[in-house]
Amino acid sequence: MRRINYDLIINKRLVLILTVIIILFCLVTFKIADVMLIKNNKYKKSLEILSHNEVTGPSSPRGRIYDRNYNIIVDNKSLKTITYKKDKNTSLKDMIEVADKISNNIEIDYSHLTLRNKKEYYCAKYKDKCDSYIKKSEIEKFKQKKLTQNDLYELKLERINEDELNFSEEENKIAYIFYLMNRGYTYDEKIIKSDVSDKEYAYVSENNEILHGFNTKIDWERVYPYGDTFKTILGKVSSSSQGIPAEDKEYYLKKGYSLNDRVGISYIEKEYEKYLHGKKATYEIINSHETKLVNEGSRGKDIVLTIDINLQQEVENIISEYVKNTKGEPNTEYYDHSTVIIQDPNTGEILAMASRKLVNGEIVDNTTSILTSPIMPGSVVKGASMLVGYNEGAVHIGEKMLDECVKVAGVAEKCSSVNNLGVIDDITALAKSSNVYQFKIAMRVNGQEYRRGMKMNFNQKSFDTYRNMYHSFGLGVKTGIDLPVESNGYTSKDKAAGNLLDFVMGQYETYTPIQLSQYISTIANGGERLEPHLLKEVHKSSSNNDLGEVDKQIERKVLNTIDTKEEYMNRVKEGFKAVTNSPGGYGVGYMESWMKPAGKTGTSQSFIDTDGNGVIDTETITSSFIGYAPYDNPKMSIVVTSPNSSHPNTSVNYNSLVTYRLTQAISKKYGELYGY
Repeated sequence: MRRINYDLIINKRLVLILTVIIILFCLVTFKIADVMLIKNNKYKKSLEILSHNEVTGPSSPRGRIYDRNYNIIVDNKSLKTITYKKDKNTSLKDMIEVADKISNNIEIDYSHLTLRNKKEYYCAKYKDKCDSYIKKSEIEKFKQKKLTQNDLYELKLERINEDELNFSEEENKIAYIFYLMNRGYTYDEKIIKSDVSDKEYAYVSENNEILHGFNTKIDWERVYPYGDTFKTILGKVSSSSQGIPAEDKEYYLKKGYSLNDRVGISYIEKEYEKYLHGKKATYEIINSHETKLVNEGSRGKDIVLTIDINLQQEVENIISEYVKNTKGEPNTEYYDHSTVIIQDPNTGEILAMASRKLVNGEIVDNTTSILTSPIMPGSVVKGASMLVGYNEGAVHIGEKMLDECVKVAGVAEKCSSVNNLGVIDDITALAKSSNVYQFKIAMRVNGQEYRRGMKMNFNQKSFDTYRNMYHSFGLGVKTGIDLPVESNGYTSKDKAAGNLLDFVMGQYETYTPIQLSQYISTIANGGERLEPHLLKEVHKSSSNNDLGEVDKQIERKVLNTIDTKEEYMNRVKEGFKAVTNSPGGYGVGYMESWMKPAGKTGTSQSFIDTDGNGVIDTETITSSFIGYAPYDNPKMSIVVTSPNSSHPNTSVNYNSLVTYRLTQAISKKYGELYGY
C-alpha cells in the first residue's frame, strides 16, 4: 500500500494560496495606483457629479403673446404669494397648530369651504373620537382585507354629526387653511394665498421658522390688456396649486417637468407650451442651510400671433350687437349665434375669428364652435361642385342648360330657389345659385342624362368623385389649424342614389366654419390649400420688456393643390365674381363694391332638437356667405355663418338677413382698417 506524503500536499497548497494572495495584492495595488495617480482627475470629476445635488426654483413666468402688430395681448403680473410645503415628519396635529397660528395674521376668504372640508378638519383635530366611530366588526373586515383604509376613513366622515360642525368664524378660517395645506400632491408646494398685502407677506417672511412649512415667494399670473377679446382661444394656464393636470402627468414628467409646474391647459397656451414655458432657476445645495444659484431662471419665449387684435375686437363687438338685435325679428326662435373668420388666403394666416352666442339674454363667447361645430353649408359648395363637372367632362365652359324643376323616381320634385331661371350658362348658374344646373351635371357624372321621371342609379364612384374634390379643398377633413381640437364634420353613409343631388348643392354633409374658410381661401389664391395658422413668429426671451430677436418664423404650408385646369379654376372665380357684382347676383351688396368682392351665398335646410329628447323635430334655415377681395388680387377671405337664423312659418313669411348685415358691417370695418 502506497504511503501518502501529506507534507508535500500541504506545502503545494500553501504555495498556491500564497501565489493567489500575491496576485490579488498586486491587482489591488495597481487599482489603487490607477485611482490615486493615473486616473485621479477622472475619478475626482465622477465624485463631483455624484455628490452634486441640485434643486430647481418655482415656475418662471411664461412668454408673452403679441398680435401681428406687436401689441401685447397676454402678459404676466407679479404676485406676492404665501405657500405651504409639508415636511415628511409633520403630523396632522402639527398642521392644525400652524394653521391656527397663521389664521390670526392673514385674511382668507373661506366661502368655498365645503361640508367635507369641515369633516376632514374635524377628523384630524379629534382623531380619537373619529376612530371610535368604527365598529369592531368593521375593524375585523379591515384585517381580513374586505375593507380598505380609505373605506374606514369614509365611514368616519359619514358618521360625524353635523351639529358638531357648527364652527365659529375663526374655526372655519382654520379649517379652510387646513384644506388648502392638504389639497393636491402631499409633499408639493401649495399656494395658500396669492396677491397678498405687504403686511401679510412680511409676517410670513419674518416668521417662517415658527410657521413650519409656510413661506413666501413672488409668483405670477396671466393678464389680458384687451380684456376678454379672443380670450377663449388664447387659452388657460394651470395655477400653482393645480400644477400639471392629472391626464397630462406622464407626458410632462417625461419632458422633465415637476408635478407643481404651471402649464398651458387649453388652446394656444397648450398648443405652444414648448415655447411659452419659462426656464426655472437651478440651485446647488451646499449644505442643509445654504444653496448657490447655478443657472438663473428666465421668462419663456414670446410668440406673435397672426391675429389683428383691433380687428378681432371690432368683429366681436359687431357680432354681439347683431346677434342680440336679430332675436327681435320674426322666425328667429331657434337662432342664437353667428360666426366670422377673416383670413389671408395667400399665407393661411388668420386675422380674426369669432363667434358670439345668446344664452339666457346674455352674449357669451362661442369661438371654439368654429373648430368643432359643423353646419349644413348650402350653396357655398357649388364652386367645388362645378369643378367636378368640368374635370369629368360633364359640363363645358359656357354651356347652357334649362333651369327647370327636376323629377326623378322616388324623390320629390327639386327646383332652384327661384323656379325656372330659364336657359342659363355656368356663370349665371353660380351667380343665381341654380340647383338644377348642378343636378344635371351630377347626373352626367353619374353616367346618366336627365329626363323627367327617370330612375337614378346608385354609383359609389360618383359620390367618391365629389367627396374627393371637396376633401381637396378641406371640406370634411381636418384643416391642420394649430390648435389642440378640431372636428372633421359629418360624412353621411346613406347610399340612396337621389342623395347625390343633395350633395352637390350642400345639403348632404356638414362642415365646420374653419373648413369653409380654408375652402374659400383655396379658391381665392387659385388652388393651393394652405394650412390655416395662428402662430406667426417666435421670439427669444429678453431680460427686459423688449421683444427679443426672432427665433422662428412660420412659413406658408401648402397641404395640396387642387387637381384641375387653371382655366376651370378661373371660370369658378369668374362665377364667384358674378355672384357679388352682376345684376341679379345673389351676393350683390354683401361687401362694398369698391372692395371688388367675389363670393358665394348659401342657404340650407337644417334640423334641430327643440325639446332635448335626442330626436330632431324642427326644420330651420341656416344662412352662410363666403367671399374674398379684391377679386383680381385677393388679400382677404371672409366666412360668415348663422345657423338656424330662421325657420319656415306658414303665418309669417320672413327669413332673417343677419348674415347679409354681418358681412356688410364686418367687411366694411376691415376695409376701414386695411384700406387698399
